[in-house]
Amino acid sequence: METNVRLIPVCRRSIYLALILAGCALFALSQSDQRQVAFSLEQQGKVPEAEAVWRALSTAYPTNPEPYAHLGLLEARQEHYAEAIAFYRKAMALNPAMPRLRYNLGLAYFKAGEYKDTILQLRPLLKTQPPSSDEAQQLTVLLGMSHFGLGEYAAAAPYLKKAADRDTQNLPLLLTLAHSCLLSKQYQCVLDEFHRIIALNPDSAEAHMLAGEALDEMKDTINATREFRAAVQANPKEPNVHFGLGYMLWMQGQNQEAAQEFQAELNNFPEHALAMLYLADSDIKMNRLEDARPLLEKVVKINPTNSMGHLDLGIVYTKAGQREDALRELKTVIALKPDDVSAHWRLGLLYQSMGKTVEAKTEFDKSKRLNETADEDLIKVLSKMPLRDNASQSVAPAPANK
Repeated sequence: METNVRLIPVCRRSIYLALILAGCALFALSQSDQRQVAFSLEQQGKVPEAEAVWRALSTAYPTNPEPYAHLGLLEARQEHYAEAIAFYRKAMALNPAMPRLRYNLGLAYFKAGEYKDTILQLRPLLKTQPPSSDEAQQLTVLLGMSHFGLGEYAAAAPYLKKAADRDTQNLPLLLTLAHSCLLSKQYQCVLDEFHRIIALNPDSAEAHMLAGEALDEMKDTINATREFRAAVQANPKEPNVHFGLGYMLWMQGQNQEAAQEFQAELNNFPEHALAMLYLADSDIKMNRLEDARPLLEKVVKINPTNSMGHLDLGIVYTKAGQREDALRELKTVIALKPDDVSAHWRLGLLYQSMGKTVEAKTEFDKSKRLNETADEDLIKVLSKMPLRDNASQSVAPAPANK
């Protein structure tokens, strides 16, 4: 062991000497020969050696973009995207028209998660490609996915739809398009893509869930519930699948079955905070207050800004006679959500039960004003809608002159 340790400095000196000699030999070659050496090393997968040659070339010929472009390529292959981008940008500064350079830079930005820069680089390239070319398809997908990554779902959808129409068997692409349509409130688009997805994979729980969410937004509760049931049947372990069905049932007041679905979600994912919250709310509606209490206490600990959790916990504490705890929870709701009518009303009832009539009246008055404001908003909406008789008269033909 001691002998090996002593040999390490000697070995290092030998390696340095070998590199110096190699460098001298390299500079003895012509630029063309050095390029051929670099290309050969790249093809052999000898990345450190190829990098050394390209770096030597970049030093010897600093106005030549090619060494920088290849250094960028080698860094990108090693998933060193920040370094790759730096080299590509140096090459771009010297020759922005260099073939494939802008594409490679855009791709490095994409893989680095720099989606705005990806779009800036690739959008001009798309205009130069024949629409039916493979290059156009690649660029279209990258642009669509970049907008998706930025949360610009309405902008992503046209790119993704164009790409999906050309690659109709690409299931991940179709699912991403359906998500974009849902998140940009293009609900018919979701249903259109749902049919294409199901044709490829009849057991896609994700597709049924997307269709269910779209139908729910379209106020088609019956068919939305049907799709969530189909999703559960397709894959009962899919994340959020039981929660989605449970939520649909909860909205329809089917608390017993909803609670079963929320519990099933928690069986799959024990830390699912929303499943805890809605299971607790279902328990309250079924007068299972002691079942709801530990769930709600955990929910508000996980997410202290969840106003519904604090409100339900305030209800549980009130019914258990824990007035001070209830007071704290209801005040927390109002701090988080000052226009919560139910919180003001329940706080008024709590004050009333404590003999605090002035405070109770204040909360009841606030609740009343908030209700009146809500009614006024509804009246404003309704006042803008034409009456049925007036509407029919407006499209009726004028009476003929007699």
